[in-house]
Amino acid sequence: MNIEIKTRTEKDLLGSKEVPFHCYYGVQTLRALENFNLSVHKLSDFPIFIQALAMVKSACVDANFKLNKIEENKYNAIQYACQQLINGSYHSHFPIDMIQGGAGTSTNMNANEVIANIGLEFLGYAKGEYQHLHPNNDVNMSQSTNDVYPSAIKIGLLFALDHLNTPFQKLIESLSSKANEFSDILKMGRTQLQDAVPMTLGQEFSAFAHTLQNDLQKLNHIMPDSLSVINLGGTAIGTGINTETEYRIKAIQALSEITGKNISSAPDLIEATTDMGDFVLLSSLLKRTATKLSKISNDLRLLSSGPRTGIGEIQLEPRQPGSSIMPGKVNPVIPEAMNLACYQIIANDLAITLAAEGGQLQLNAFEPLIALKLFESIELLGKAMQMLNEKCIQNIRANAAHCQHLVENSIGIVTVLNPYLGYETTTRIAKMANESGESVLALIKAEGLLSDEILANVLAVHNMIQPKQHAA
Repeated sequence: MNIEIKTRTEKDLLGSKEVPFHCYYGVQTLRALENFNLSVHKLSDFPIFIQALAMVKSACVDANFKLNKIEENKYNAIQYACQQLINGSYHSHFPIDMIQGGAGTSTNMNANEVIANIGLEFLGYAKGEYQHLHPNNDVNMSQSTNDVYPSAIKIGLLFALDHLNTPFQKLIESLSSKANEFSDILKMGRTQLQDAVPMTLGQEFSAFAHTLQNDLQKLNHIMPDSLSVINLGGTAIGTGINTETEYRIKAIQALSEITGKNISSAPDLIEATTDMGDFVLLSSLLKRTATKLSKISNDLRLLSSGPRTGIGEIQLEPRQPGSSIMPGKVNPVIPEAMNLACYQIIANDLAITLAAEGGQLQLNAFEPLIALKLFESIELLGKAMQMLNEKCIQNIRANAAHCQHLVENSIGIVTVLNPYLGYETTTRIAKMANESGESVLALIKAEGLLSDEILANVLAVHNMIQPKQHAA
């Protein structure tokens, strides 16, 4: 049975098309739907980006109204429509693929058409009656995709980073809590997968917490200043064509008020229109964090390896059966999944780098890929951090007795005796222990090289995990 879908006729440069009447987008969005079906990522998958677009549009119409460039009824209609998008409504009418040709024009026109049609209904007209409120003439007044799109990306990223702070900080707090819990558990440190010198399990987890805290500080101290500088008002290539002298100042002021962020105008709008350096910087910081998290996940898998034939110094909470053929096997699936997420973020950084480098002359046509990969990386990083924290870190248990046993039977413990016996003697003892299977301590006692009192002092936990205090 054929169901007739009610349509409306819309026109653009290429001619007329029938747009489903219920849709708030228009002919240019429809063409983008027909042209770009490349990924699983639609604009509607990133509501924070749609909200940022609406904030930019709201600021622009505010500036135009203050400059007497647009009638009050159109101003009210556009502001109403923008607020609807900011509140989360009508996002299903942003169906286009995030990967698109045209440097983001399809995204900008999608926003222009949806805002226009919401505004038309607010004014009492039907969708598509653009003679009363036009997507280009009114909604896009004093604007170009080339200043609206990158500005919206930056605003969206600022809010996305705000959201990332919570899982980031909670993961750091959980690692710090484990550091305190494990502060008295002595274990062997390892370099190049070989026994090194003693440390505590708490020191190991404290290092995890501190390295992530360092990254969070960098994200919070560097990126807000970088992303808050935008090229809005530059229009097509940064010269500000088709705008009035005061427009840029008023639009930036309005956007600062709408977002609650300290938004400023780039000192050179032509440079800001073509350069993608801020996006590359953010991607690099995200990659840095992903690299660290992947290394931490590797360490967790090694430290929990076993349960009988591996290192086995910690136990991860079992999350699911690990094998379809080996009964009783449990795999470290949460750190493994963290690794996978990190690999994707690292790969996204390469895509962003190539897209940033690929720009030519006064515009970068590959901003849509940059936008997709940055929003994707931040969202993936936040979800992965929450997963690692809640399903792994919070429930890690230490095998304290096993850690102590490994220390006492390690060849590496000979290093702490080096200042007392000298390098040649300790080397000889280490070799004998390695060949005979005897412990280092047993060999030293057998040869009477150190008294029990000195050994007890040397092997005290506080003397093995930190510099010694100088005797007065």
